[in-house]
Amino acid sequence: MKMSAENLSPKPDYLLIDGKFQIVSDTDQESIIKGDSLSISIAAASIIAKETRDRLMERYDLDYPFYGFAQHKGYPTNTHREAIKKYGCCPIHRRTFKGVKEQL
Repeated sequence: MKMSAENLSPKPDYLLIDGKFQIVSDTDQESIIKGDSLSISIAAASIIAKETRDRLMERYDLDYPFYGFAQHKGYPTNTHREAIKKYGCCPIHRRTFKGVKEQL
C-alpha cells in the first residue's frame, strides 16, 4: 500500500485507508475500520481493486493452470487448498498466508 501511495501521480494530499493500520508516509492519512461501508471513496477504490485483482488472477491461471485461479480468484477455497497440497506453492502465492506458509 505504501508503494502504491508513493507512486500515485499526482501525489495525494490525504489518504483514506480501509482498516485500522496506517502506513509510514509524510502524507496525512486516516484509517477507517469498515471504511468501504463508511466512505464512498474507499468503496469505489475497493471495487476497482477487486475487479483488477480478478482480471490478474484470470491471467495467472494461464501461467499456473493447476491452481484454478480463474475460478476462485486466489481465495482459500477447498479446491485451492487441495491444489497447494498437491502441487506446492507457485511464485505468486503469498508466503505469509495461512495454508501457504505451512507448505513451505
